[in-house]
Amino acid sequence: MRTDHLIRTFVEYYEERGHRRITGSTLLPPPGDPVLFTTSGMHPLTPYLEGQPHPLGKRLVNVQRCLRTTDLDEVGDATHLTVFEMLGTWSLGDYGGPRSLDWGYGLLTEGLGIAPGLLHATVYAGDDRTGTGPDTDSLELWQGLGVPVERTVEDNWWPKSVDDDGGDGPVGPCGPDSEIFFWSGDGPPQSTPTGDDRWVEVWNHVTMTHRRHGDGSLVPLPQRNVDTGLGLERLAALLQGKQSVFACDVFDPWRRLVPPLWPLEEPELRLVSDHLRSAVVVLGDGVRPSNTGRGYVLRRLVRRVLTVLWRQDASRSLGDLPEDLVRHTLDHFHQDARPADVLRTLLDEEQRFARLLERGRRVLARPGFQGPLSEEDFHYLHDTHGLPRDLVTSLREE
Repeated sequence: MRTDHLIRTFVEYYEERGHRRITGSTLLPPPGDPVLFTTSGMHPLTPYLEGQPHPLGKRLVNVQRCLRTTDLDEVGDATHLTVFEMLGTWSLGDYGGPRSLDWGYGLLTEGLGIAPGLLHATVYAGDDRTGTGPDTDSLELWQGLGVPVERTVEDNWWPKSVDDDGGDGPVGPCGPDSEIFFWSGDGPPQSTPTGDDRWVEVWNHVTMTHRRHGDGSLVPLPQRNVDTGLGLERLAALLQGKQSVFACDVFDPWRRLVPPLWPLEEPELRLVSDHLRSAVVVLGDGVRPSNTGRGYVLRRLVRRVLTVLWRQDASRSLGDLPEDLVRHTLDHFHQDARPADVLRTLLDEEQRFARLLERGRRVLARPGFQGPLSEEDFHYLHDTHGLPRDLVTSLREE
């Protein structure tokens, strides 16, 4: 099942159950939002999750593009992407968690043809420290469907705590969640999601029961909501029998066109494809490279790509990237930017980075920078010569 078919099946399934499709927003949050990029499907819906009526009603479904920088160091493994699409559903004070899970199970098994024996669920076990009880409703739902269930504390409260000792989590709506896992291994399923990483999380169903305040206290919400998120590329890879998200159909053009251009080992091919694809999407949403904020995230993505490419061959250039590859990504995300303009910006950024590297090597060759660098040295290199810490560290490792 290709991703376009998967999206259509998902949306139509929930429209048949009274959900109205809302248009997924760009990667850019509304003005005044302190978050640089939209990180989840629920992010643009926060006012409605807190009680404001939504113009389309209480049952919603959408496809939202997201960007997360917290997983940058994980990109290259089988499941993490920088820019990805999230399939989401919401109940705004309407139905509860068990109905959401029942529908989710029906979509996966009947709508998408997944064998029930390949699924495993986790539910919230309760936590005496916060005074929140176990999620017995979800547990009973899964037991009634015959799906094995594992009970956890930290892994099944969303958003998760900042630390592993139950410390304060992010301020805002929160509550117990039930996660659905798909068996990706060869042979029959084994163990549980916390015991075997071949169980891959595909869908998270959160019942928002509380609001967390700045002091860590939890206050019950007057309106209970259900918020679900299903990673499109991750599920597509599993349904297509692929071992990683980079092998699903959305990356077909990248896997076809990049290796002849730049021969790379698999981890490097994944990173280069992910970061360039993400950079194209960010540019398509109107962001331009800079030294702060969103522009610096974009700049960092491009520089990570160039660092990998130039490690083996300094003559490699983003100017060689096929325009068709850029157009494919822009079309997939329904962006109207011109591929030639995107490529021109990438090439300008490459040339700027090359000049910075040359200056950095000259500066770091000075006698005063031959030994270990102090914090004062790093500040001086940044403020005087425009050399970020990560770049200085990389140059010192050459």
